[in-house]
Amino acid sequence: MTPCRIVLMLLAGALFASPALAQQVGTATAVNPLSESTPPGGATAPLAVGARILHKERIHTTTGTAQLAFLDKSTLSIAPNTNIVINDFIYDPNSGKGHMLASLTQGALRFVGGALSHEGEASIMTPAAAVGIRGGTVTIVIDRTGVHVIDQFGIVTIHNAAGTRILNRPGFEVTILSWTTPPGQPERVTLAEIDRLLALLTSKPGQNGGVPGLHTVTIGACGILGTQSHNCPDTPWLPTDTGFNDAGQLITQGTQFGTGTTAPAPPPRYSPGR
Repeated sequence: MTPCRIVLMLLAGALFASPALAQQVGTATAVNPLSESTPPGGATAPLAVGARILHKERIHTTTGTAQLAFLDKSTLSIAPNTNIVINDFIYDPNSGKGHMLASLTQGALRFVGGALSHEGEASIMTPAAAVGIRGGTVTIVIDRTGVHVIDQFGIVTIHNAAGTRILNRPGFEVTILSWTTPPGQPERVTLAEIDRLLALLTSKPGQNGGVPGLHTVTIGACGILGTQSHNCPDTPWLPTDTGFNDAGQLITQGTQFGTGTTAPAPPPRYSPGR
C-alpha cells in the first residue's frame, strides 16, 4: 500500500462514517479485565470474550489486555492502557480483497497479518506516522519518547509529512518523534525490550483471557507427538545475528500457523555491521 493511499483511506473513513457501516468485522477472542469497547453511536461497556467487534468500534484497555480476530484471519493483541479504533474494514472472502485501517492513539499493540496484509492492504494510523503492513507481524508502541514500530516479519512502510521509511529487517525498529519529523534509522531491538513487550502483551499470572478455568489447565509432559515435539520448553536464544534469525523463523512459522496463509521464505542471515 502506498503512503498516499494510507492517508486517503483515513480521510475517506472520516468522511463517510455512518451507523449503517457498523457491521461485524471481527470477534474478541481473549479479554482480561479491565477492557472496554464503545460501538459507533453506543455506550461504553466491558468487553467480553466472544463479543462482536464492529466497524468504527473503539477498544480501550486499562489494567487488562485483549486480543481481536478479524474476518481475514488477522489478529490484534492489545496491551494495557491502550486506545484503538477500527476505522475501516472491508473484506471479500471470495476474492481476498479489501482493506483494513485502525488508529492507535495510546499504548501498544501487536498486529499479525491475515489475507489483507498479504495484499498490502492493512495499515495502522498513529499520531506520528501511518504504518502500512505487507504480509507481516508488527508491534507498535507509543510512549513518551515517540512512536516505535518493530518489524517482526514482513515489509513495513512508515510515512508521515516529513518522509517515508521502509522497514524490512525482522528484529529492527524505527522510532518516529512526530508527524513532522522524518522516521528514524532502523535500529536493532534489544533483548530486554523484546522481553518487556512479550510481558506487556501477554496475560498475567492468574488471568485467563476471559475463559473461566483456563488458568487451572494442566499441561502434559514434554514428549513427541507424531514427528513434532509437544509441550516442550523453547530453547533460549541469545541476541546474536544467528539468534535473531532463528527467532525470526519462529515468528514466521507462528504467523503461518495463526493465519492459515503461506508466508515468504525467511530473510537471509545478516552479517555483523550490515
